[in-house]
Amino acid sequence: MQKITIPVLAKRKQSGQPRIAMVTAYDFTMARMVDAAGVDIILVGDSLGMVVQGLPNTLEVTLEQMAYHTRCVSRGAGHAHVVADMPFGSYHLSPTQAVQSAIHLVKEGGAESVKLEGGQERVADVRAIVNAQIPVMGHVGLTPQSVHRIGGFKVQGRGSAAADKVFDDAVAIAEAGAFALVLEGIPADLAKRITAAIDIPTIGIGAGPHCDGQVLVCTDLLGADPDFTPKFLKKYADLHGLVQQAVGSYIDEVRAGTFPGPQHSFKGKRSKNGVAAVKPMAEVTPLYGGGAG
Repeated sequence: MQKITIPVLAKRKQSGQPRIAMVTAYDFTMARMVDAAGVDIILVGDSLGMVVQGLPNTLEVTLEQMAYHTRCVSRGAGHAHVVADMPFGSYHLSPTQAVQSAIHLVKEGGAESVKLEGGQERVADVRAIVNAQIPVMGHVGLTPQSVHRIGGFKVQGRGSAAADKVFDDAVAIAEAGAFALVLEGIPADLAKRITAAIDIPTIGIGAGPHCDGQVLVCTDLLGADPDFTPKFLKKYADLHGLVQQAVGSYIDEVRAGTFPGPQHSFKGKRSKNGVAAVKPMAEVTPLYGGGAG
């Protein structure tokens, strides 16, 4: 498969096809699976604070945690473009801080681009990072790092004044040099208006069907959490049910003594006197992943 690069994504915008499929993932195994499926972009989201760490929002996630998870994902992504979220507090003090944080995610995490939240107030940061030769993905509308200011995870851009504010934010970020823009939690007609007005791809989540692409969190689209059912989410599998069934079968077999069976057990090498001999290390079948460690 063709490696997805910034110029490839720009051509998608120009031609309108195929639309861009982005998935949020946090580890090597999931990155390798979604990459093999053909996803265009893997976002290492600061949503790991909620999905991986069990926090109520994304605000406690650190730059080092983002670098760690990005490093894991980048090892599993061969085809997809890898974007790393810049966490809360890593770019808010100054453009200089923003550049330093972005460089860290590229050098230590293997990110191919970075994403930051905000509109007109973030223009100087976007320009500074782009001038440092690091591609930037923007994010406007519902910005999770502003959860306390906006009073929760609420749809943004309702009403003419609010819609104009989101629109102006989107145009400002595009003009600052971002290569793509996430539109989150906004009315579909507003997303359509923005998509038609700017020259970079828009990627929607809870923004309707008119964007140039879409993004969902891997565990959300796989149905890992039966209690998470927002309006924007479509579940393409029942991972929660599959895991319950598989682990339940494993428990039953362990308790019944039917696992492990002969086919899952190793045999020793017999010496001439019938005593089990230890195989040389070169002949030992490796245990994938190092066993239970």
